[in-house]
Amino acid sequence: MKRLFLMLALAGTLAAQTGSVLRFCLRADPKTFDPQLVEDDNSEAVRYLTGGVLLRVNRVSQQLAPELATSWKVDRQGRRITFHLRRGVTFSDGTPFSAADVAFTMTRLMDPKTHSATADPFRSSNEPPQVSVISPDTVSITFAAAVSGLDRLFDQVAILSAHSARKLSAVLGPFQVTDYKPGVELVLGRNPNYWKVDAKGRRLPYADQLVLQIQQNRDLELARFRRGEVDLINALDPEVFEALAHDAPASVTDAGASLESEMMWFNQAPGAPIPAYKKSWFQSQAFRRAVSEAMNRADIARIAFRGHAQPAEGPISPANRFWFNTALKPHPFDVVSASRRLQSDGFQKRGNRLYDRQGHPVEFSIMTNAGNRTRERIAAMIQQDLTAVGIQVNVVTLDFPSLIERMTQTFQYEACLLGLTNLDLDPSTQMNVWVSSAANHQWNPNQKTPATPWEAEIDRLMQRQAAEVRPEDRKRLFDHVQQIVWEQEPFIYIVNKNSLMAFSPQLLNTAPAAVAPQSYWNVEYLQRRTQMAGGR
Repeated sequence: MKRLFLMLALAGTLAAQTGSVLRFCLRADPKTFDPQLVEDDNSEAVRYLTGGVLLRVNRVSQQLAPELATSWKVDRQGRRITFHLRRGVTFSDGTPFSAADVAFTMTRLMDPKTHSATADPFRSSNEPPQVSVISPDTVSITFAAAVSGLDRLFDQVAILSAHSARKLSAVLGPFQVTDYKPGVELVLGRNPNYWKVDAKGRRLPYADQLVLQIQQNRDLELARFRRGEVDLINALDPEVFEALAHDAPASVTDAGASLESEMMWFNQAPGAPIPAYKKSWFQSQAFRRAVSEAMNRADIARIAFRGHAQPAEGPISPANRFWFNTALKPHPFDVVSASRRLQSDGFQKRGNRLYDRQGHPVEFSIMTNAGNRTRERIAAMIQQDLTAVGIQVNVVTLDFPSLIERMTQTFQYEACLLGLTNLDLDPSTQMNVWVSSAANHQWNPNQKTPATPWEAEIDRLMQRQAAEVRPEDRKRLFDHVQQIVWEQEPFIYIVNKNSLMAFSPQLLNTAPAAVAPQSYWNVEYLQRRTQMAGGR
């Protein structure tokens, strides 16, 4: 009997061990393991999985929740935040966690020598913040000027150890880096000192190990998923989603609108090597609105995305529950209205072709990235749609580095079709897009002074909302920004893509979300069914 009990116990332990490895893919090698230098998606994935944060945005509810901080308070001016920290927490190497670690992290993060993109949203002035360690479990951070959405920014700040000999390798998140083979895989082991427990008091995470396979080829990723060698796919193309839905419908999830949109814009940069008469078209609101109305967004969503997208209203997706301007509706598909707008702007249609007031035939090229089948299909559909108003469109596909070079350096393009992913819910992180002096103000970047009155108004509204503290006041100001963008259409928003992902039927506790990382944001709770035989 004793031997039988021992065999059953060993069987349970083996079941737990063999079932406690979760596998999924990264598109490329992480560019850094320093959580303060993250700028690419793959490094961000590693930071999310290994970094402990004071506060975390719940990816489903989109509400802020306590993590390493048990409570926090932002002052009325939006300049100071005070954290009360969780006691008894240690880093993965056993080093105690305290307010000194928060102070060290923020001082290093905000040091200009660190060159951290994570620090940029905190930079409300050129003055560094003052960090005060009030007690081992209380710390206060004071900025020289108000920081909009201050508390939510800490979702991206992984706390570093001020004293550990392992330096960056000592982490507070659920997993830690244990092995790395560039181009092959990154292995993350369970953090034995992770502070979280489940409702029954079991120590998290459930999984003992994450194996992140470095795989750029999505066809190979799909093949591995079908063979059970990968437990989840964080983002699926519509074609792949439909193929999986046909073969294994229980494995796929459409979580509805994501934060990703597809959009097009015209190059209005003064120095762009484009004929002056074409620049005058692109600078015309009537022309942009006409092009927008001539696009059949519903058809694009239905055909290019197999129904897994919806016509876009503007710069914020309805998936962003608080910031979305509910008063806006997608621009209608209306060829008659588009033709009227063009005629009122001096364009005339002769036969099947449209001409401007100087007699130039209306023709332009749209560049997009080669190899993205969905985007190439969108471009072809826009090309077809615009023939109804007499506009000839030429589609140019380029490799991504060449496209970026034309978009940001030579400005040798007429129109561009690309996607936009909002990684953060707060609009202050989009300052580098909407402020006219910004490099990512894509249709006319790096302006010394606003080129148009409406761009000057957006500048004013964005600066005002960034200085406000009350979310309701900021929302009112940013709703106005969204309204202006809807009216002027410097970016012609086409569709919001749905959040599509796949999970192994063996994976438990999945909670699909619209906000990245959509499929594994609750990674500490993910486990395979075979783990249930064991336990901790």
